[in-house]
Parts: sequence; structure tokens; C-alpha cells
Amino acid sequence: MRIGELARRTGVSERSLRYYETQGLLTADRTPGGHRDYAEGAVDRVIRIQEFYAAGLCSAKIAELLPCVRDADGGPSAIATPRLVGDLSVERDRIDRKIDELRRSREVLDDVIATAAGETASGD
Repeated sequence: MRIGELARRTGVSERSLRYYETQGLLTADRTPGGHRDYAEGAVDRVIRIQEFYAAGLCSAKIAELLPCVRDADGGPSAIATPRLVGDLSVERDRIDRKIDELRRSREVLDDVIATAAGETASGD
């Protein structure tokens, strides 16, 4: 499939897809005319890349991780190294800390909203 179709099917811009190629995250064959030609599996791979970015991983860590992930079900493959598992555990702990921080921030906002709503209701 061409880059435009991959972009439409994944919701990722063509520019991002080109960037993924430069980072070694995605590959494409070339047509005789020089156009990119992606395999069907590229859709799942791009979605997986997006999930890793959303988790806060950088492109270098994603490039290291992708060969260890089976595209079909997303589970680990036999080549996942103990070092990689350790690195990913550190990333998961960072995400957990961020979630805790966001929850605390939400609680503060909830308190402010409740206070403001109470003042608005009594101030009418």
C-alpha cells in the first residue's frame, strides 16, 4: 500500500511515517517509480509504534523494542533480553509515577471546581 493509504488507515501523518522510516521503526519497499510500498503488516506496526510513543518511549527505545514484539498479538518474542525487560520495567515505573502525579493534580482541580461551584451557587 502507498504511504497515503497507510496514513489514512492508521491516522498517522505521512510526515510521521517518513520519520519512522528514518528512525528504523518502519520499512517500505519501493515501486519502480520510487514510491513507498508498505506491506499489510505495516498498519499493525504503526499502531504499535504509536502506542509506544503514547507510553512515553523515545524512538531509540522503540527501535530496540520492536524486534522483540510479535506484530500479530503484541506479545513478547523469544529475543526479548533481560536488559530490555529491565529497561521497560523502569519505563513502566516512570509511567506509574506520572499517573500518580496526574491523579493528585486531578484531585486538586476537583477541589477547586467544587469550591468554585459552591461559591457560585451560594453567591446567586
